[in-house]
Amino acid sequence: MILSMTGYGRAENQWKEKKIVIELRSLNSKTMDLSVRIAPAIRYKELEIRNIVSQKLERGKVDLSISYQDINTGSQSHFTPINKEAFGYYYRELQALQGELGIAPKDMAEAILRLPDVMRSTEEESNASEEEWAVVEKTLGEAIEAFRQFRIQEGESLEKMFREKLDQIEGLLAEVAPYEKSRVEKIKQHLMQNLEKLSEEQKRQIDGNRLEQEMIYYLEKLDINEEKVRLTNHLKYFRDTLDGDGSGVGKKLGFIAQEMGREINTLGSKSNQSEMQIIVVKMKDVLEQIKEQVLNVL
Repeated sequence: MILSMTGYGRAENQWKEKKIVIELRSLNSKTMDLSVRIAPAIRYKELEIRNIVSQKLERGKVDLSISYQDINTGSQSHFTPINKEAFGYYYRELQALQGELGIAPKDMAEAILRLPDVMRSTEEESNASEEEWAVVEKTLGEAIEAFRQFRIQEGESLEKMFREKLDQIEGLLAEVAPYEKSRVEKIKQHLMQNLEKLSEEQKRQIDGNRLEQEMIYYLEKLDINEEKVRLTNHLKYFRDTLDGDGSGVGKKLGFIAQEMGREINTLGSKSNQSEMQIIVVKMKDVLEQIKEQVLNVL
């Protein structure tokens, strides 16, 4: 079983007059890339939250949202609220300065929002009680579990696709066999035809034993049995990896796909016959589809 790096999870619980809503989204990434948006009341727990999510999700480009919703009004809180008292104070002071200095007002609100304490809540607003945090932690665990189930479902779809593509490559590899013997015979005929074109004097100068050795060496270089065996082994290793525990196998599958590509490329370079080259192109196309989806495997 494999897990997808793409995922979504959502959970919610109630604390007094607040509804706590947690959402997790993830796309593929080589490492853990976590961005968070959390309500002010639990911002002091951000490091702990990051550690929990990073350990459970392992890697991916993850977006975490923890918001509070007032049950009575339905309003949500993702960010630190504006300190109205501080905003009003700065506004009055700036207005007075404008009157004194004769400065035309311009983007006053934007300037005020950058001033100290305007976007900072009080200590009482920032820190949730331990009981409240316990509810948040429980909700986070439920969201992570929902997220994990999503990854499992997506992983099952990916695994099905991988097995179909592996079967296609295996089938294409079997199609190569009928052309192997005829290919060698055609190469021999082509070499002999070239020899026949030589003059009698040139033929007498040829060392028969050396010629035979060179022909054997040349034909051995075009032999593709080793590539076929290695590619078959890579296909088996890919399947065996899919059958594993599914934890962090994405990179391993990527390495195996690379090795499969090497053998297919070598087959292509040795296939000096159009029918075989067409088969190799088809194998490359299927392998590219595998490589694209391997990037989504955890």
